[in-house]
Amino acid sequence: MNKQLVIALAGNPNSGKTTIFNELTGSHQHVGNYPGVTVEKKEGVYSYNGERINIVDLPGTYSLSAYSLEEQAARDFIAKEKPDVIVHIVDASNLERNLYLYVQLMEMGINLVVALNMMDMARNRGIEIDTDKLSSLLSVPVVETIGRKGIGLESLIEKAVAAAGSHESKDHKISYGEDIDLTLDEMEILIKDSSFLGGTYPPRWIALKYLEKDEIIITEGEKQDKELSSRLDAIREKLNRHLEATIKTYPEALISDYRFGYVKSIVKQAIKHRDTIDRLYLTDRIDRIFTHRLAGPVVMIAVIFLLYKFTFSGSRVPVEWLDSLFGWLGALADRYLPEGLMKSLIISGIIDGVGGVITFVPLIMFMFLGIAALEDSGYLARIAYMLDRIFRIFGLHGSSVMSYIVSGGIAGGCAVPGIMATRTIKSPRERLATMLTAPFMNCGAKLPVFAVLVAAFFSHNKALVMILITIISWLGALCVAWLLRSTVVRGEATPFVMELPPYRLPTMKGLIIHTWERTWQYLKKAGTIILAISIVLWALMTFPALNKSETYSDDSTRAEAALRHSFAGRIGTSIEGISALAGFDWRINIALIGGFAAKEVIVSTLGTAYSLGSVDPGESIPLSRRLASSEGFSPLTALSLMIFIIFYAPCFATIVCIVRESGSWKWGAFSFLFNTLFAFTLSAAVFQTGRLLGY
Repeated sequence: MNKQLVIALAGNPNSGKTTIFNELTGSHQHVGNYPGVTVEKKEGVYSYNGERINIVDLPGTYSLSAYSLEEQAARDFIAKEKPDVIVHIVDASNLERNLYLYVQLMEMGINLVVALNMMDMARNRGIEIDTDKLSSLLSVPVVETIGRKGIGLESLIEKAVAAAGSHESKDHKISYGEDIDLTLDEMEILIKDSSFLGGTYPPRWIALKYLEKDEIIITEGEKQDKELSSRLDAIREKLNRHLEATIKTYPEALISDYRFGYVKSIVKQAIKHRDTIDRLYLTDRIDRIFTHRLAGPVVMIAVIFLLYKFTFSGSRVPVEWLDSLFGWLGALADRYLPEGLMKSLIISGIIDGVGGVITFVPLIMFMFLGIAALEDSGYLARIAYMLDRIFRIFGLHGSSVMSYIVSGGIAGGCAVPGIMATRTIKSPRERLATMLTAPFMNCGAKLPVFAVLVAAFFSHNKALVMILITIISWLGALCVAWLLRSTVVRGEATPFVMELPPYRLPTMKGLIIHTWERTWQYLKKAGTIILAISIVLWALMTFPALNKSETYSDDSTRAEAALRHSFAGRIGTSIEGISALAGFDWRINIALIGGFAAKEVIVSTLGTAYSLGSVDPGESIPLSRRLASSEGFSPLTALSLMIFIIFYAPCFATIVCIVRESGSWKWGAFSFLFNTLFAFTLSAAVFQTGRLLGY
């Protein structure tokens, strides 16, 4: 091999594609983004006979119609990057559905190899596949694999390398009936003669896209040659009228019918079902309980409760270790660094700021591990399926559930990966509504703040209050989503067609990789954004300094005076007249301003603002006692503050993520302003109502 081969893995969601990618590339992989879209691009390296092969994991798709970002990214990569070979990974136990994508890949005229994955599951279901016959019918190599065990992967790569070196013509095509075939021939000649779309796509494929009214291809065509594009449109309209008059249908439907017919014919010839096998598979039996109308929600609540227990119980000890580590680092710096601004910056700005975030890494890891187990086992898809009916009432999609859960719907998540999880939602409007409301969930950064306030003012009903906080955040998110879908992101709801994959036992390797990917995003946030913000906040709370000639009765009084004299203190004091409507004084204002940067900062800022000096976020009891005894801080204030924290502006990292995923700063600004106004209105209403009732 003279150049590095590029092998792209394509396939339906849940076909085992990413499992095979992980098995092939192991730790030699990295994640980026496809040009022009925000879909993740996973690449890795596989060593074959001393040569390096670049493996690209394309997004899981059911077709290449470009209705979703995933489909657009996969199609653009195949057409424009032109990988040497596509390995199409299909679920052997669901061959008929998976081969629909094969037809579209075949029509793009690229080298193909088919991997019959999960062959063990297919055999257990009594499915016998004649691999040689299938290979002959598809005219491409077909390899049996069991991705999670690594079986068949070496043979798969051998076939892929051989296919990459093949120079045979790939002019595979199927017939769509006389009417469409003649039209395609007519359009193909026009496209070839004028080198329409610069040879990026095969001519017949372009013609098919015009018949399917593919908006992206038509827009590209109009930009290059408006006159020819209009002629192709006219040919399609002529065919449309003819089909409508003769068989009461239209080109897209007929093309789809012929593709399914082609696949059905192949499956009928290459597959047999053993009659002796019980066709009521284990998955169906489990689903009779897990997705039952009455039992299903009970099981779901139990599973979420166990995940919650696993996350907090499992992470408690490592969180304490990290807590002690950063406490030790702070004490070390305090002992050996000379007094001055640099010492203050290192201890209060860097160690306390970043340490407060790093301390929660074990909690985040355990939560992501639990979610990865639910996702890989196939159960998370059942949760989305069961909640879809409720979500549709509020104008959301069943897939929005995943984004909510990852963002902290099960307390302890993070809005950044939650926003990225919206990529699975096809409708741009439903995706945007989910993106703007997912930050209302109780992420891991909000939990310490709630823990402090609940311990201080609701210590006899901790569990009940925490459950109420969770319910309030979900209800608020759904109501705001309904409001948004009724106004600024109005539009038709898209049908929810979600595959319910068979239950599988997750592999340890897959769990580790999925957990690490998400945890690494959190760590990067701590090492970059949080570090910068911590330093800025330290400066705002330190400068301008007090006049040294002024004297105070004790250090605590001086610390409070210094904070009030600082830029942050002045800002907090200047808005006290308005924030008092919600029960917030200047010290709470400072903490909430810090929370704009990162919610993790609120606890440590409250500690400083209430004259405790440097407070460790993990040690909530001292701060709770101090808040409970502070003048002007009541249970009503705490309730108002918790409601504000649930709903007010997302942290800076989340806003950046919203901007990147929505493609516009407008939605980032909207999220900041709307959420803050909404949160303040709710908090003020609760506080003022509480006062009228005598609390």
